[in-house]
Amino acid sequence: MNEQRILEELLTLLEANGVTIRKEPLGGSGGGFCTIKGQSIFFVDTQAQSADIAPICAEAVSKVTDIEKLYIKPEVRYFIENHTGKVKE
Repeated sequence: MNEQRILEELLTLLEANGVTIRKEPLGGSGGGFCTIKGQSIFFVDTQAQSADIAPICAEAVSKVTDIEKLYIKPEVRYFIENHTGKVKE
C-alpha cells in the first residue's frame, strides 16, 4: 500500500472519529491537528507530499482513538505504530 492510500485511510479514520478535514495551502509543511472552539480539525497541506502528511495524520489518529480497539488494515496499523511509537507488545 503506497503512502497516498495510507493517507486516505488515515483521513477516513479521523473523519469516523468526528474530526473535520480541511485542505488548505500551508506552504508544504504537511498540515496539523488542532481543536478550535471544541471542534477537532485536521489540516491537510495541499502543497505537501503524501509522505509528509501521513506521519502527522497518523499521530492525530493515535490522539483521537485507541487503535487497539479498532479494526485497522494491517498496513495502516503498522504505519501508525511506526510513526507514533505505539507498538503493540
